[in-house]
Amino acid sequence: MALVKVKRRVVAAWVICLGLVMISQVGGAERLLRAIVQQSSFGKEEEEEGFMVNMVHFLWQSGKSSYHHVWPEMKFGWRLVVGSIIGFFGAALGSVGGVGGGGIFVPMLTLIIGFDPKSSTAISKCMIMGAAASTVYFNLRLRHPTLDLPIIDYDLAVLFQPMLMLGISIGVAFNVIFADWMVTVLLITLFVGTSAKALFKGIETWKKETLMKQETAKLLESESKSTDGPGMEYKRLPTGPAASSDDEVPLIENIYWKELFLLMFVWVAFLMVQIVKTYTTTCSIAYWILNLLQVPIAVSVSLYEAICLYRGKRVIASTGKEVTNWRVHLLFIYCCCGIVAGVVGGLLGLGGGFILGPLFLELGIPPQVASATSTFAMAFSASMSVVQYYLLKRFPVPYAAYFVLIATFAALIGQHVVRKVIKLLGRASLIIFILALTIFVSAISLGGVGIANMVEKMEHNEYMGFESLCHQT
Repeated sequence: MALVKVKRRVVAAWVICLGLVMISQVGGAERLLRAIVQQSSFGKEEEEEGFMVNMVHFLWQSGKSSYHHVWPEMKFGWRLVVGSIIGFFGAALGSVGGVGGGGIFVPMLTLIIGFDPKSSTAISKCMIMGAAASTVYFNLRLRHPTLDLPIIDYDLAVLFQPMLMLGISIGVAFNVIFADWMVTVLLITLFVGTSAKALFKGIETWKKETLMKQETAKLLESESKSTDGPGMEYKRLPTGPAASSDDEVPLIENIYWKELFLLMFVWVAFLMVQIVKTYTTTCSIAYWILNLLQVPIAVSVSLYEAICLYRGKRVIASTGKEVTNWRVHLLFIYCCCGIVAGVVGGLLGLGGGFILGPLFLELGIPPQVASATSTFAMAFSASMSVVQYYLLKRFPVPYAAYFVLIATFAALIGQHVVRKVIKLLGRASLIIFILALTIFVSAISLGGVGIANMVEKMEHNEYMGFESLCHQT
């Protein structure tokens, strides 16, 4: 019995020992497995963190910048001659379409003259300012094609121009911050859509004009055959041929001075803010306060016009409708479109007419009035962006003055020639087709230049991220 008890105790001891050994082995294996899992998860986290760090490092590196301005020496040669010719036709087409022509100016300045993209953007704004100023001077004496009104819709300008100038200030800052490839993606996406929209609107207007020409021919034929009774009165569509009211009148009688003073107030207020900003440190508290002051200046004027339109105290008379029901959300969307047009203009060195022109056409504004009004608004915004670029020292003055002179004369000649053609053919839709063509050519040329620059930077492993606004002078 004693031997049996001893054996049982020995077996129990062995079982306990084996159990302890197995427990220790399982515990070690569990610790090893846990360590492996932790190491694997740590590797994955480290890999994910590495990807995110590389992405942030690609987009932003403190103190790094790939921007170095390239300003070629101004001398007579084939580059200057070819650039002048392209600039001339770009200004002529851009002023007629009401888009400024920046989509042609920027590639010309970059590929032919030899400026870097950001300096080309700044000089392009100078050219747009010259073309817009001469076009406005040309249009100030002209009347609406079918109504007894000026060809410039001042109420429409008061609604959009303050928002356009606010967007310009934002766009100029984005021009400093954004990398070229970001600008290229935005440009191609935006311009392809707007050019297609303008093309469809031009085709629609062309069909309306063709129908009206056929009706006019039938009316004249019936009147020639009829000997009794009064003839029927024919009234042209707003998008049809120019009427006799489209003659020049004295300048003083053709300007709405109250609306003009409102627009001048916004322009002078923005100008004062930009001048005072030069005496502050970039990114200081005073700098940001001055930038924020532009918001109430712009919003107050546009809000005043929007409230008047909503309550029926004012109307967009150039549409030919005496009563227009303006809804709050539509007014808000239109003001946002004005800001977007300004941002795009300041960012890309283009006129806000690339957005405003197609938008005005969708509102039912005749092509002549849409072109004249968008150019009128651009004259204020372009001159403001030129001041901002000058204070940032973004362009050489001699080159800018030369191309401004070319754009000024080209715009005057383009307006005169196209108006003669429209009167001869009786098709105002030509303005819309010129608008669509200019936007499409701009998308191809600017997009091509942007992609070429992006590929070159990738080949040279250059920094392609955001720039620092606070490091700019």
